Amino acid sequence: MLIEHRGHRPVVPDSAYVAPSAVVCGAVVLGERARVLHGAVITAEDGEVRVGDDVVVMENALVRGRSRHPAVIGDAVLVGPHAHVNGARIEDEVFVATGASLFPGSVAGAGSELRINSVLHVNSRLEERTVVPIGWIAVGDPAELFSPDRHEELWEVQRDLDFPGTVYGVPRGTPMRTVMARQVEFYGAHRADHVVDG
Repeated sequence: MLIEHRGHRPVVPDSAYVAPSAVVCGAVVLGERARVLHGAVITAEDGEVRVGDDVVVMENALVRGRSRHPAVIGDAVLVGPHAHVNGARIEDEVFVATGASLFPGSVAGAGSELRINSVLHVNSRLEERTVVPIGWIAVGDPAELFSPDRHEELWEVQRDLDFPGTVYGVPRGTPMRTVMARQVEFYGAHRADHVVDG
């Protein structure tokens, strides 16, 4: 389904395929031979999404563009089922496995692999051809790799990357009621969306 959002319509070349149950919303430009499979959502909230050539976005994956952090996917990239790409840049020939997450301001270098349920944290840069093991977290610039049991060490690096400021535009410690009031207002823009014919 193609949806106009904030006055922008998706651009889908004839060589691309968007499954009937997938959603492509707003200022999204798909590359040649891009494939967006069932249940996937590519949404340009208030920033662009650009998808390169020969990219497959698999079932139930989410790709989200934001004003300060557009989502940019290079050529020959696989975005696996249930993956979450939010305001991240993915360079050419990257493998994003099932359930992997890339957060705003992050960059996955060319030829890298984010394996099942791995995380590339906000404002972190994964160097070219780096492999993030199953369930591990990459954080920092350049990214350091942490196993899930190293939370205290991870937090020492992660704290200064400003997740709440990067993702929500608020300082750490802002009450959840305030964060969610802002989020409800922001996502309320979808109330004016409409489905694009064809």
